[in-house]
Amino acid sequence: MSLKTQSPVNFNSWKELKVLSKKEFNLKSLFESNLSRFKDFSIHLDDFLIDYSKNLVDKKVVDQLLKLAHEADLKHAIQSYFNGEKINETEGRAVLHTALRSAKNNSAKVDGIDIYGDVQSVLAKIKTFADQVNSGERKSYSGQKFTDVVNIGIGGSDLGPQMIVEALSYYQTGIQPHFISNVDGDHVLETINNLNPETTLFLIVSKSFTTQETLTNANTVRNWFLKSASKEDVKHNFVAVSTNISAVEDFGIAKENIFPMYDWVGGRFSLWSAAGLSIAVSIGSENFQGLLDGAEEMDTHFKTADFESNMPVILALLGIWYNNFLEAESEAIIPYTQYLQKLAPYLQQASMESNGKSVDRAGVKVNYQTGTIVWGEPGTNSQHAFFQLIHQGTKLIPSDFIGFKKPLHGNSKHHDILMANYFAQTEALMKGKSQDEVHQELEAQSLSVEDIQKLVPFKVFEGNKPTTSILIDKLTPKSLGKLVAMYEHKIFVQGVIWNIFSYDQWGVELGKQLAKNTLKDIQSAKIENPHDSSTNELLKHYKS
Repeated sequence: MSLKTQSPVNFNSWKELKVLSKKEFNLKSLFESNLSRFKDFSIHLDDFLIDYSKNLVDKKVVDQLLKLAHEADLKHAIQSYFNGEKINETEGRAVLHTALRSAKNNSAKVDGIDIYGDVQSVLAKIKTFADQVNSGERKSYSGQKFTDVVNIGIGGSDLGPQMIVEALSYYQTGIQPHFISNVDGDHVLETINNLNPETTLFLIVSKSFTTQETLTNANTVRNWFLKSASKEDVKHNFVAVSTNISAVEDFGIAKENIFPMYDWVGGRFSLWSAAGLSIAVSIGSENFQGLLDGAEEMDTHFKTADFESNMPVILALLGIWYNNFLEAESEAIIPYTQYLQKLAPYLQQASMESNGKSVDRAGVKVNYQTGTIVWGEPGTNSQHAFFQLIHQGTKLIPSDFIGFKKPLHGNSKHHDILMANYFAQTEALMKGKSQDEVHQELEAQSLSVEDIQKLVPFKVFEGNKPTTSILIDKLTPKSLGKLVAMYEHKIFVQGVIWNIFSYDQWGVELGKQLAKNTLKDIQSAKIENPHDSSTNELLKHYKS
């Protein structure tokens, strides 16, 4: 087995962390007692700075967390990950999305075969295709330049590319991107109703080319397209990313317009592959390469940096500290840029689909918490929504604050206000506001003693709320690639320590299987498949 099977609860470091978790950690006191706390609990790497000094940890906790990583044999796991060993054991697959962004040959092999040449060949095809679409060399069936591109996929074939395209909209080439994922027909029709079939390029992304939602949407779009064009024209305006060549050709897509997908790349990590074709078309081949280069820089850092200065490792260990020892059930992602509005949903999928497991690598039910609930929204909008709960609620919610030193459009006035909130919120969450401070504020407003006594409890902030600040020079394709890769590796590290398989997703299968029966019952005259009484009554009500 390429990954060792060992329950973390048996590690000495785990037991020590249990003891340490009983201590009270007061952030203000920790800063007062250690004037170099920021230096001791931050990592600076080129254009990235991670400050984790405002977390509920001290040196003893961090030392034991680092020992936990060593006891879990993380170093060996990282080697297995990058070398192409089949660490996705339940599906018998390697996990090599990192190989998709490697600019030079490396040790990655699948079944003993070097994959570098094939990866580079497909990447060249992606870039050439994107260049041809953007230059107008590749035209629609009517001989016109494409104005719009529609990505039709679901899960990793949709959310990853959509997140990147929205995040890098500043760098878009002029071709307007659109995404269709939900099988909701209203969603599909709202998207295509305002498009011109003569100038729209459709990318269908489905490894099997049998995914119900994607194929239903693709056929609806194709039928709409054929109202204006012929079956022969499909080969000009439709492209596929798939392994099912015959099914794609039956759909009407030309063989030369089929891009491959790899078994050794999980869907939620596939934006770096041909599944990210919509990214390359939307932002251009050079920017797509910049995205890959940034990810590779983070890959190299993750592989080579000592654990104590390793960004993904530290983020992962902090998450384990809160999840397994301080009983936090969720973590928030707060990017202070509207461009990253899809980052939290993307990381939600990447993390919760990967580490939402309840059996370990030996198939034994775990007796500790695994995956966390990931959620969030951009600041400053989020400050006027759920920050009330983080500041004064009863739940412990560690939060990542992601900010950028420079705005893209150069409006420094807006950006300074935005970033003032970024800094202020982490400070406020740490410091809080005491009863005495509130009392003084209210006295200054000349309120009566009675009114002051009534108001004080409601205006007190306990503080001591943990945050991690991630400060990046500028949002570029390269920095975004580094950011996404950093979180990918965080997920990997947590899965290794939790002794689970992060790269299968059997949990999504059951509902899909049952949906086949419920669809038959919906479409038939009577309900024939066995269901529970609730589902039976719901189906009857739906059909009535």
